[in-house]
Amino acid sequence: MNLSRPKLRLAPSLLSADFAALGESIVAAERGGADAFHLDVMDGHFVPNISFGPALVKAVRARTRLPLDVHLMISEPGRYLSAFREAGGDTLVVHLEVEADAAGLLRSIRELGAASGIAVRPDTPVERVLPLLGLADQVMVMGVMPGFSGQRFRPEALPKIRWVREQLDRTGSTADISIDGGVTVETGGEAARAGASFFVCGSSVFDAGEVGSNLARLRSAVEEGADHAVR
Repeated sequence: MNLSRPKLRLAPSLLSADFAALGESIVAAERGGADAFHLDVMDGHFVPNISFGPALVKAVRARTRLPLDVHLMISEPGRYLSAFREAGGDTLVVHLEVEADAAGLLRSIRELGAASGIAVRPDTPVERVLPLLGLADQVMVMGVMPGFSGQRFRPEALPKIRWVREQLDRTGSTADISIDGGVTVETGGEAARAGASFFVCGSSVFDAGEVGSNLARLRSAVEEGADHAVR
């Protein structure tokens, strides 16, 4: 099947930014060519870490017009969908592994006027998302176990990306395939070659060097990877 290449987007993860200078990090990433911002919401229950809530999302919304990709790593996402949408979330991503009706959550997100996303952990068979693909605007394949930044990329994410890409292409879906966790110049290029289109990049953007240069290197790598993707 000869399909056009999906649009590639980079979404710096603000969990890896300097919280004492968050506004400056946002400006630097925007100037460096970021396409969106990714915000990790963690409750200390679904994942062992705790991050931030709607107030931080609202503060980021006030500083940028770029889309906000809100990753809800929480046990009861349905209770907070409205709050994160009202705070400025453009895409709300819930986990397949939560003890809730995933299809109902995705429908609720769309009813709120946001784009819907479903995330899959490395230890979950990706085939479980198949019944949900028609309800998801984004399928997030985790390259690490959710909960902490700076982890090493798990290569088993790549065949999962390829499988999702095959399913979306087969149905003509325009949903994004997001890769979140351990995205670097090397792994981002591999993920793009496998079919990813949305790249959550944290440590590789904010930990060392100039943010704009880091984003430029990553964009070059994912574009080259996508050019060599088998579609």
